[in-house]
Amino acid sequence: MNSISLAKYIDHTNLKPFATENDIVRLCEEAVHYGFAAVCVNPYWTATASNALRSSNVKVCSVVGFPLGATPTSIKVAEAESCLEDGADEIDMVINIGEAKSGNWDFVENEIRVLAELCKAYDSKLKVIFENCYLKKEEIILACRASVAAGADYVKTSTGFGSSGAVLEDVVLMVKEVAGKCKVKAAGGIRDKSTAVKMIEAGADRIGTSSGIQIVTPIVL
Repeated sequence: MNSISLAKYIDHTNLKPFATENDIVRLCEEAVHYGFAAVCVNPYWTATASNALRSSNVKVCSVVGFPLGATPTSIKVAEAESCLEDGADEIDMVINIGEAKSGNWDFVENEIRVLAELCKAYDSKLKVIFENCYLKKEEIILACRASVAAGADYVKTSTGFGSSGAVLEDVVLMVKEVAGKCKVKAAGGIRDKSTAVKMIEAGADRIGTSSGIQIVTPIVL
């Protein structure tokens, strides 16, 4: 896979708590230069990214309930609506992991549905982050089913802030379980071209990474 085609899969990410406005503007400039699919930023920087990318095809992705997922649904909705009003094309929302671990899948599905409907009202996409490092395989399957039933556009492996990130085995499982009814985003710990390509070959439609430039830039020896 060449660098140009690979770039189209990448969400160029800066979710660092110390990111400045200059950092976000540079992230956007890099995304345009390399042809990345989107930039992924914290909610506060959504408007900055949207303004910087106004004349480009690069999408603006904002995170919600990030990184723990343990905020009330009403707060996630308010956060998502703020991002959408500021120009977000995509929302990456973390599920309530505690409710998932408790087996309260009705809650998980209903929360996803509320966010999915909000995103659709803005003609935007919802990606649902599971944080797989905290879930058993059967819980990943149930999270996929809840996301599909609720109308999510993507399921996503990880925040990048958990104890581990994307695992190829999990991507294969998620792709199989959603069965084309939504897409899959692999994120967390993807820092080189080989790993990114393996995730894509396994069926991932997006790659979330802060190492996008490193991934698409040929190594010169």
